[in-house]
Amino acid sequence: MPDRTFPFEVPEAVVAQAERRWDSSVGMGLLGRLTGADYLSLVALFFAWSSAVLLLGGSVHLAIVVMFGAFLFDKLDGYYARSRGVASPFGRQVDSFIDVFAYLVTGALLYHVALSPSPWMSVLVGFAILTFGGLRLVRHADEGFGEDDGTSYYVGWTVVHVNFVVLATFYADLFVAGFDGWLAAIPVLLTCPLMISGYKSYKTTIGHALAAVFALAALGTSLFVTFAGVP
Repeated sequence: MPDRTFPFEVPEAVVAQAERRWDSSVGMGLLGRLTGADYLSLVALFFAWSSAVLLLGGSVHLAIVVMFGAFLFDKLDGYYARSRGVASPFGRQVDSFIDVFAYLVTGALLYHVALSPSPWMSVLVGFAILTFGGLRLVRHADEGFGEDDGTSYYVGWTVVHVNFVVLATFYADLFVAGFDGWLAAIPVLLTCPLMISGYKSYKTTIGHALAAVFALAALGTSLFVTFAGVP
C-alpha cells in the first residue's frame, strides 16, 4: 500500500489481508440492481421501522397511522414495477424482505404492546405471526404468483390478512366490552397457519376494495384518537 495513502507504514500482512478480504470488482454493486420499485419498498421499510419504534414507545395509534404509510408504499412498489415493466425475481425478494417488517413485525408488536395479557402470550402469538408469515414470504419469493383463468393469486393467506386480524382485535378490545388480549389471541393463532396453506388469495378488485375500506376505517379511527386526544 503506497505511503501517500497513510502517514505511516502499513505492514505487509495487513495489506495482504485487505486485498484478500475486499473484492473491489463488487463494491456497492448491489445498489445498482435496485429499481425505482425497490426504492419505494425501502421507503415502506422506513415507515415500518418508524411504526415499530412508536409502538415500543407506547404511541399505539400514531404507530398505526405510520404503519399505514408502510402499507401505501408497499402497494406503490408493486404498481410501479408492473407499470414500468421492471418486475423481477430479485425485486420480489426485496418486497418479501420489506413485508416482514411492514406487516409481520408491526402486527406482532401491536399485539405485544396493546393486547397481550402476559409475556408468554406475546412470545406465543409473535412467534406464530413471524414463523408462518416468514415461511409464507419465503415461498412467495421462490414461487411467485399462481394464476387461475387469467386471475393472479397468492398461495395462502397473505401477511396483510393476518396483520388486519391483529388490527381488528385491537379495535375490538377498544370498543367491545369483555374483549381482551386472551380472546384476541384466538383468531390470530387460528389464522396464522392459513398463511402456509393452499388457500388461493385472488387479486381481485373487490378484494382490494374491501381491504381499502377496512384500512380507511382503521386509519380514520386511529387518526381521530391521536388528534382528538381520546384515551
